Amino acid sequence: MSDDDTAVTDPAVLQKSFRAAMGNVAAAVSVVTTFHDGAPHGATVSAFSSLSMDPPMLLVSLDNRSRLLAKLTVGARIGVNVLAAHQEHVAMRFAGKGEDKFLDVPWQLEDGAPALTERHAWVALTVAQLVVAGDHTIVLGDVEAADASTSSPLTYWQRTFGTHQRS
Repeated sequence: MSDDDTAVTDPAVLQKSFRAAMGNVAAAVSVVTTFHDGAPHGATVSAFSSLSMDPPMLLVSLDNRSRLLAKLTVGARIGVNVLAAHQEHVAMRFAGKGEDKFLDVPWQLEDGAPALTERHAWVALTVAQLVVAGDHTIVLGDVEAADASTSSPLTYWQRTFGTHQRS
């Protein structure tokens, strides 16, 4: 952009082009969970990332209107269940607004959070900080436990589910 370029980008155009750009980034799909008031709660997310190796930390981004976010406080335990390639139905179930998302989805409490019995990877966190950022809140978590399987991951790219295969 030159110094003479004073054009202002239309916010609606910017939002559309940003959405298209992010749609071109493949992301792993996970179900983030917590146990609150005697019941499991969860939501599908694709916006999560490792943050630090020393100490081990992870971040998860949740919509500010998320019912899951409303149940989280600093010190709460959450689980990040990274889904396996064949778990598209689980991703869709937890992306919905239904009350009993765990119906017919085997799980158990593990490391203080609901862990799906079947998954590609697992990370248990203690919420360290909640940071409001635009229309989402970034959940910063201290890693308490982690494991992985040899299955292929479920990914989301250009508004469709898929997976990654080694080349």
